Order: sequence, then C-alpha cells, then structure tokens
Amino acid sequence: MNRFLPLLLALMPGFLLSTAHAMEATIKQAPFGKLASGAAVDLYTLTNASGMEARITNYGGIVVSLKTPDASGKLDDVVLGFDTLAEYEAGHPYFGAIVGRYGNRIAKGKFKLEGNPVQVTAAHGGHSLHGGKDGFDKKLWKVTTAAAKDGAVSLVLQYLSKDGEEGFPGALDTTVSYTLTAQNELKIDYLATTDKPTVVNLTNHSYFNLAGAGSGPITDHVLELKASHYTDTDKDLIPTGIIAPVAGTPLDFTKAQAIGARIDQTEVLAIEYGNGYDHNFVVDGKPGTLRLAARVTSPVSGRVMECLTTEPGIQLYTMNGKGPAIAGKGGKSYVRRSAFCLETQHYPDSPNHPDFPSTVLRPGETYRTTTLYKFSTRP
Repeated sequence: MNRFLPLLLALMPGFLLSTAHAMEATIKQAPFGKLASGAAVDLYTLTNASGMEARITNYGGIVVSLKTPDASGKLDDVVLGFDTLAEYEAGHPYFGAIVGRYGNRIAKGKFKLEGNPVQVTAAHGGHSLHGGKDGFDKKLWKVTTAAAKDGAVSLVLQYLSKDGEEGFPGALDTTVSYTLTAQNELKIDYLATTDKPTVVNLTNHSYFNLAGAGSGPITDHVLELKASHYTDTDKDLIPTGIIAPVAGTPLDFTKAQAIGARIDQTEVLAIEYGNGYDHNFVVDGKPGTLRLAARVTSPVSGRVMECLTTEPGIQLYTMNGKGPAIAGKGGKSYVRRSAFCLETQHYPDSPNHPDFPSTVLRPGETYRTTTLYKFSTRP
C-alpha cells in the first residue's frame, strides 16, 4: 500500500467521498414545465455507474437526451430533441417518444379483428400512423418506479389507454420500463394487457447521431443490419404483402455499408417511395428471442451502437424530409439526414396481412417485448 495514501486522504477528506459517489448510479427528478392543460411534467436524469446519462420525461416517455462517451472519453448527446416542454408540445417528428398504440402504418386505418370491422384514426395521407392524432407520444405517463440498484438505474412508466381511444378497441394497460445498465445499455421493456381483443405494436422513436446531435448528416455512419429480407411497399409505404430479399438492392446492409453510399439510388422504387431509407426490415433469427438486429458506427466519434431486440422487424428511417432545418437543443440545427432511427417493431399494416406475425392481443394474454441499445467505442 502506498505509504502516502493515509496522508493524502487526511489532507483531502472530499477525495474518498467524490470517488465513491462517481461509482454510484443515480436518478434525479426535476420539473420540466407544464402542458397547456396545466398538468405538471417532470424530467428524470438517469446516470449509471460509469457516468452515461439519459434524460427522460413522463410526457410521451420521451428520451430527451442520451449522453455517451466517444473514443476519447468525451460525453456527447447522441439523440435529437428540444430543450423545453413547450417545443415538444408544439409538435415534432416523434423525437425520442414512445409510439403506440400501433406504431407505423395501418392502411386507411381499417382492419378486421375477429371478423369485426375496425376503423382507427387515419390522419397521415389517409392512413393510420403511429397511433393516430393523439397517440402515446402525446400522453402524460404515470411514473411507478424511479430507482437505482447495482450500478443500473430504472424508470418505469404506466399509461391506461381507454377503450375506443383513437378508435382502437379495448382498454390497454401499458407499462414501459427504461433501464440504463452498468454496461452502457439503454434497455426498454414493453408490457401491455387488455380487456378486449385489440392490436398492439409499441416502439421508441429516438433519432440518433453518433457524432453528436446536431453535428451534421449521418450518411458517413456505417450500418450493418442482421436482415436478409424486407417488407415491400407501395408508394404510400404500405406493405404489399411481399417479403422481398435485400440481396442485390440498396437495402442490403447484411455487410456493413455507409448509410449514404446508396441512399439516393431512387431508380429503385423502394428508395424512391421513402425518399431515402424508410423501410421495415425482417430481423434474422427467431422472434421473441433477444438477438442482434443492427450495429452502427460513427467514423468521426468512434461510437458504436448495437441494437438488440425480441421483435420480428426493425424500421430504418434516415430523416428524409426536404423541409427547413429544425431548431433543436442548444440552438443546434437538425438538417436533412442528420439522424437515423432504428424502430424495433412488428411489421407495418400487420392487421391486414394474416401471413405477418400477429399483433393481436386478447384478454388473459400479455404483450411483452424488449429492445436494447448498447453503446461502446472503437479507436
């Protein structure tokens, strides 16, 4: 033992305390403002034992920020979003939000459930998208757990969606658990039960830029997808029912490729329809098992993000809109293709395709899925 250590500790009594504190996982609650309705909203800061930080609000279950180290150890926020609650409430492209009751699209908002016709809100080009006009991304969720243990920290949110909300049948009791693990993973567990047959497809819609939010396009990010097929779509991005191979197309990321290498090959209809990548990929392996779906690397920061999921599909979206840049956190500008999304999910329009994995949930059953975003670095 260093013979000078007792003297050092005696001269610096805060040294031992600060070192021990740095090794603790913590969660802090702070006001995030009030909605137009007057309801108070909170912001929770989760920090794991290695210093990685996630900030999550109970409005929409939104991941407001996610700070991870780059190859040199510098922390940066890698998700897009806003500084204030008012900006989120004013409207946004689902930045960081929980999406439901049914993520992605349902053709014309119509389907049959146990032989009965169902019409849900169809407000996006005549189709249902991400749960309707007032989906889970705009709900105030109840916080049931906020706790740190064994180097990890968890925030558990609950929302009861009433029978008929946005046209969906059945009261759906939904729980979403965010856990920031000691291994620099953001783990998301989804659980739901219903009192009537319904359809459920939950996901998180975080926009990632591994060089740092607002740092410019992500076309240089290198992507590998464990997906040898995708769901073919029409011009409205509604599945045709065909499960098509990615081989020989710009959608083939089975071997790592720069996201921007083939993103403008619009002579391929799949790319033209999405104005870039906006496609559901069929994740290889057995649905229901937690398996690697995607790996993304930023050559600038050295950050690596792996996405593991129990879901059968994953939507790659590359922020393809050609409108004006969005003013984001810290005054940074979010330009076209300055982020990518990896939305783990069941396939779009599954209620209208009996051959797709079913999204039907019945009384007595439990909807249960897990997605994990794991962060590391390379030199």
